Amino acid sequence: MERIAFLGLGSMGTPMARRLLAAGHPLTVWNRTAARAEPLRAEGARVAHSPTEAVLGVGLVVTMLSGPRALEDVTDELLPALGHGTVWVEMSTVGPDAVATLRDRLPEGVRLVDAPVMGSVDAAASGSLQVLAGGDLEGPVAEVLERFGSVRRCGPAGSGAALKVVLINAMIGGVAVVAESLRLADALGVDPAGAREALAAGPMGGAVRRTLSDSAHYTVELAAKDVGLATGAARLPVLRAVGEELRSRADLAGQDLSALRNARA
Repeated sequence: MERIAFLGLGSMGTPMARRLLAAGHPLTVWNRTAARAEPLRAEGARVAHSPTEAVLGVGLVVTMLSGPRALEDVTDELLPALGHGTVWVEMSTVGPDAVATLRDRLPEGVRLVDAPVMGSVDAAASGSLQVLAGGDLEGPVAEVLERFGSVRRCGPAGSGAALKVVLINAMIGGVAVVAESLRLADALGVDPAGAREALAAGPMGGAVRRTLSDSAHYTVELAAKDVGLATGAARLPVLRAVGEELRSRADLAGQDLSALRNARA
């Protein structure tokens, strides 16, 4: 089985790493907050003390980090330790520009695949994520990605990252609209249960389900970061307004995006 280094053990990274362990891959893990790696040590993973230590002697590196800045910091540490023939699978939500920058920094003989995911923590645990893959999936890469869910081949490197920005912002915008629609219903005296039922039966049904979910772990702070990736790429006045609202809600920063449904101005 392919030896894998998995860097980034947040709410999505931890269950994804567990799926690799369950499949029998020899796995080395690293996380900036070291305590998050200890449960995986107990399950058979080797815990590295640094990104450099994590990637030594492995053929496939997976990063699942919080954003472009975290990716840049880890890249600075990893580059000298990457061996010829290594495949780096970048699964964070960082946008195509960050992927292009990473690709340009890689030494000769190291291949980059960008493969961010869509789905919840529950989907990460069950292996039912949608994996948005860009780049060359030859060798063991496709098989490894299939451990996480269904793989959509998007095109060249960077295309997966680009589609992820599109999809995640459609979800964020939908949740923001549904949350405000529920507040509008309350202001107009509409029965709350009736409003939710009617909204769920319409074209916003998926956004309604996400807005009412209490099991997701995608924070308002991360959503604000992902809206910034979109508004930095195109003129998007509606999403820009959503991003300003998200950034203004310091009281909700660490809560799931669905907290917007209970927020008050």
